[in-house]
Amino acid sequence: MITDDMRQFMMKQVRENFLRYVKVWTTSDPENETDTPSTERQWDLARILEKEAHDLGLQDVRLSDHCYMYAILPANEAGKGAPNFCLLAHLDASPDQPGENVKPRRIENYDGSVITYPDDPELTLSEKDSPELKEFVGDTIITASGKTLLSADDKAGVAEIMAGIATFIKYPELPHGDIKICFTPDEEIGRGTVKIDEDWLPKFCYTFDGGYPGELEDENFDAWGVTVNVKGVGVHPGYAKNKMVNAVAIVSRYVAALPEWETPEHTELREGFIHCLGVKGDFENASASFIVRDFEEDKNKVRTEFMEQLARTFEGKYPGLEMKLEIKHQYQNMRDIVRKTPEVVDIADEAIEAVGVKVLRKAIRGGTDGARLTQLGHPTPNIFAGGLLFHSRKEWVAESSLLKAVEVVLHLGRLWADRK
Repeated sequence: MITDDMRQFMMKQVRENFLRYVKVWTTSDPENETDTPSTERQWDLARILEKEAHDLGLQDVRLSDHCYMYAILPANEAGKGAPNFCLLAHLDASPDQPGENVKPRRIENYDGSVITYPDDPELTLSEKDSPELKEFVGDTIITASGKTLLSADDKAGVAEIMAGIATFIKYPELPHGDIKICFTPDEEIGRGTVKIDEDWLPKFCYTFDGGYPGELEDENFDAWGVTVNVKGVGVHPGYAKNKMVNAVAIVSRYVAALPEWETPEHTELREGFIHCLGVKGDFENASASFIVRDFEEDKNKVRTEFMEQLARTFEGKYPGLEMKLEIKHQYQNMRDIVRKTPEVVDIADEAIEAVGVKVLRKAIRGGTDGARLTQLGHPTPNIFAGGLLFHSRKEWVAESSLLKAVEVVLHLGRLWADRK
């Protein structure tokens, strides 16, 4: 049973953890495809967590050569002999928005009005941006100051896991078996598990990387990355008629020729898309990078084949033009594998129900480390962490959501301990 005293302890722990962690700059770098971690700054948070794990008295605390932080909370008497499981969250922040010098602020007793930002007076947050705000009137809302994202994705998950572990230690009457924790780098750039110690992981895992309270995700996008490299023909612009092939202009036309109705701004629910991440180059050499997403792999293959065909069409239209596509399968939908081991989802479902929120079974319009771990043989559904408007300067989280996620950690421990 979770008491009011425990909740007060958990709230203090998770709040302090979260406000401390978000100030650590951990943005990953999608341009660095060779190093893990992709940025040295991710070590800063990893070392903080390593020290905190030692201070808590966890066992087998280890920070790997590639910035993975591992530790084990050993079973207490009530949980000895129970199956173990692992809780995961990621260290890095999205490169989509600035992540340096995050200044979190708490808006206590939120009254439902439009939220403004001290460092950007033109930026506002309202129910129009996030209809969920109306459900948190009277709560404490945490946002950044307007110049950066908040980094609740996924420092909320990190804070919740650490607060849950601290609560198990302070209140030994709470039953649990061995609980492993792992914090990973580079999840935001699709490389969160490339150097993970797979042999160390137990059969079942959970990521705390979801959004709205109650979300439980056991299905995710099938994901592909595409880079279109364009080589043009450079000629002095004063004498270029019928000679120049302007690479950066053509790659821009290529992007514009893709179906607009299959872009993120025009799709939802189970609809897939092609998303242009950026275009760079000059008149001789240019490139465009894309992500291609759908819940069904065969539909993504249709999209990548269309992109190839479109490139050949452009080469036929512009003599001398060369277009080469690099196509990479990034991760698969975890759906079919997870459903072969329903107990991992059933226990998460029961844990969420136990904290008094409605379970919202969702398909992730994205991916998590859990998607890749599932492919490696470790079914890993994703549980809510509470943040909303991820990858945005308007990102926010309610303190009650942080607390609910910590409570889920405690119930996972209890429910797995019941299976001994």
